[in-house]
Amino acid sequence: MRVLKEDPEALLSRFAAFESGLNGAKTAWAHELRRAGLGHARELGIPTTRNEEWRYTNVARLAKDAFELAAPAPVAPEALKPFGFSGLGGPRLVFVNGHFDAQLSSAGELPKGVVAESLKARIAAGDARVQAHLGRYARQAEHPFVALNTAFLLDGAFVFVPKGVQAEAPIHLLFVTTESAAPAVSHPRNLLVFEDGARAQVVEHYAGLSGGAYFTNAVTEAAVGAGANVDHTKLQQESLEATHIASAEIRLARDARYANHSISLGGKLTRNDVNAKLDGERVECTVNGFYIANAAQHVDNHTIVDHAQPHGRSYEVYKGVMDDEAVAVFNGKIFVRPGAQKTDAKQDNKHLLLSRAAEVQTKPQLEIFADDVKCTHGATVGQLDKNALFYLRARGIGRGEALRLLTLAFAEDVLKEIGHEALRADVAERVHRRMEATTALRSGA
Repeated sequence: MRVLKEDPEALLSRFAAFESGLNGAKTAWAHELRRAGLGHARELGIPTTRNEEWRYTNVARLAKDAFELAAPAPVAPEALKPFGFSGLGGPRLVFVNGHFDAQLSSAGELPKGVVAESLKARIAAGDARVQAHLGRYARQAEHPFVALNTAFLLDGAFVFVPKGVQAEAPIHLLFVTTESAAPAVSHPRNLLVFEDGARAQVVEHYAGLSGGAYFTNAVTEAAVGAGANVDHTKLQQESLEATHIASAEIRLARDARYANHSISLGGKLTRNDVNAKLDGERVECTVNGFYIANAAQHVDNHTIVDHAQPHGRSYEVYKGVMDDEAVAVFNGKIFVRPGAQKTDAKQDNKHLLLSRAAEVQTKPQLEIFADDVKCTHGATVGQLDKNALFYLRARGIGRGEALRLLTLAFAEDVLKEIGHEALRADVAERVHRRMEATTALRSGA
């Protein structure tokens, strides 16, 4: 892999400063994990476009920008109102610049045994469940930004739902970044553990409180037990000058049901990796995404759905709306291992172009090493249906409104899969407002 090696002395210096400030958070096993991450980060460096996995996404400037580790900062509760959800009723954990803020968080009501707390606090408390899972799924030896996140692992969310427990109210994990004098980076680390037969809904939410440039480098690990049912929504509303790189690693045991909905509405450069391994028989996995980009935004989605056992089913739909000079990248792989017979996997990637200058690079892939399977994939890039537009116009609907209605209908396939009704309606409203910012829809061009 061709990489840009950042100054190793600078990386070591930043790690030494970080290490010296850990104090009580310097738990032995966790720090061993950090040091392993540091080693991988030094070895992997920053990938270049010569690396196939980063061919269309240039992150070279991240090797040059002097991002400082983001520090805690005061935030008024009123500043979080645009990022709240109505009608959820569950707990909300708030992290400011990657640091848990107890004053801004709310406990909500949770069933007995369910945990939704700061990961830093649970590490300090010696929680054996954290030690058993943290770092076990994330591929720090392969992904440079996962390695970097691991090296500077400090805080994030720990969600635990015990065997057979149903947590009906969604758990909202809100990560906000404030304005700072110099470009700052935060490395949120989330660990989600759902035991056998558990049922839960989690909202992982990233937002910017200012319009400035910053870097969010997030990693989420999820272990879904046998027969568990989990609905996981990730909403990205970063500053339009921000860089957002996130990796989600999911492991699914037999008979599990898991759905991942990734919605990207902000960020100047966004890269989302979602890797789900169906590690038991009869697993059902949904991996969906929707993104809007205009101006010079760049959105890159890489997914892997790994069928490791027989009788697995997976469904994947990623859709993007591109305007102005925005760029979208999609690289989705369905991998069927030897012995994973009776696999049923579907993958679809669709882009709607509102501008001739917008660009799409799409690469759906199948790698199949079993002979009794049913797998399909496809990709389309096009414009709005002129006949549908004419139909609406002929009924007295203005061109701008007709464009918005058709674009919202395009997004509906993804949004309708979000499991919680109130959350689904709220996310759809945010998508609608974001669409209003696109040049073509705003002007009715």
